[in-house]
Amino acid sequence: MKLSSASAVTAPFSRVLGANDDIRMAIVGLGSTVKIGGKGKQDLRDFRKVPGVRVVALCDVDRDILDAEVQKFKDRNEPVEPYADVRKLLENKNIDAVVVTTPNHWHALVTVWTCQAGKDVYVQKPASHNIFEGRKMVEAAARYNRIVAVPHGPRGATGIGEAIEYVRQGNLGRMLCVRGLNYRPRTSIGKVGGPQPIPKSIDYDLWSGPAPVVPLKREYLHYDWHWDWLYGNGDLGNMGIHYMDACRWAAGQRTLPERVIAMGGRFGYDDDGQTPNTQVALLDYKPVPIIFEVRGLPRNRAFRDQNWETNGRLSMDDYYTLGIGVVVHCEKGFIANNQAFDNRGRSVKLFKPSNTDLPENFIRAVRSRKSSDLYSDVLDGHLSAALCHLINISHRVGRQVSSGQIRETVRGEKDFAETVERFLDHMHANRIDLEKQPATLGPWLTLDPAAERFTGAFSGPANALLTRDYRPPFVVPEKV
Repeated sequence: MKLSSASAVTAPFSRVLGANDDIRMAIVGLGSTVKIGGKGKQDLRDFRKVPGVRVVALCDVDRDILDAEVQKFKDRNEPVEPYADVRKLLENKNIDAVVVTTPNHWHALVTVWTCQAGKDVYVQKPASHNIFEGRKMVEAAARYNRIVAVPHGPRGATGIGEAIEYVRQGNLGRMLCVRGLNYRPRTSIGKVGGPQPIPKSIDYDLWSGPAPVVPLKREYLHYDWHWDWLYGNGDLGNMGIHYMDACRWAAGQRTLPERVIAMGGRFGYDDDGQTPNTQVALLDYKPVPIIFEVRGLPRNRAFRDQNWETNGRLSMDDYYTLGIGVVVHCEKGFIANNQAFDNRGRSVKLFKPSNTDLPENFIRAVRSRKSSDLYSDVLDGHLSAALCHLINISHRVGRQVSSGQIRETVRGEKDFAETVERFLDHMHANRIDLEKQPATLGPWLTLDPAAERFTGAFSGPANALLTRDYRPPFVVPEKV
């Protein structure tokens, strides 16, 4: 099947939903392996718990993973239709909504195709693999009048939204700066000596989709694609996106900034990963800038040596003692996730959630047919993902420089300069010699926020990274 905008304009919504009708859902992309869970399997479990929802179809290009999940439905005597190719699934008129939990490079195309097929979409973070794709998703949702949600963790039942509203009401004075933290230690993904065999259970052509079909140059095909630019967006676009969205939400921004700069690198090991494991960046919004930090190494080398388990992962207790979240600095105090503090660090108020979980919110919007009912719609998803893409673009057009050059470049940005110093201290604590392995400093990139394009110096190579070369027939169209 080839979905096109011409044929899809007349595609009707599969049926007119009544208040008591079941929402018939499909899950596209199920997880990492048969035994190990993944976001698709989690979404499958979550939506099965929502009243009035029936999961009626499953899709995955890995036959072993698909068969294992289909068997669970058989064991419960629940009907479900299996698919390897999402295009075939979208021909099914008995599906109302689709959950997209594929690798990032498939998110936009499945979303556009699903909108064209007259179905609603719940597409996992990050919304897009690049900025062009995100804007096409927004356009497709509007043209076909679809409900398209992009779930970000802080938007759910966390209390973070209530804390942000507390700040907006002026309780802590004027907002000064917003910080996002993604301190999650990750170990090396290993280094292979050459192309690896593709598991026989996987249709690699379908897995590659919009990306070129290239030899597998990493040990583990699943999940570790996050650290390959062809498919993923690094730690920033994997877990950092959750709190990038919270930062933009707190700052009240519904467009892109006029300037961005990033620095970082892949430190601590030599492996097949391409993306930075440590980054700091400034999104120069006025009057409230966003500073974001990604740390893929532990607090220091001694901490790592003492706590690294035999399987190369930190224990869960150690994992979550590191900083993950959003901090909003104000004149009279700050909020850290769902708690407010005064300037002396004394707790002022703890905020409890007053909203529902994200899957329930999506189903409510599907029934109401109001995108305004969504906690995080496709435009939110596009803009927040775009901030991650901007940072990664600055990094990718940057060059390795000395610590002194980094300090000189950011000297006029007080808050960011302080963040850079903490980055340098963190490298020293992990025994990373930046003279032998310099950090990459991206240039100051300027943007036209309305056009979502770079201007000025370095705009040529930067604009080239706004999109990608698509492999027919897996092409995100210019006109959706």
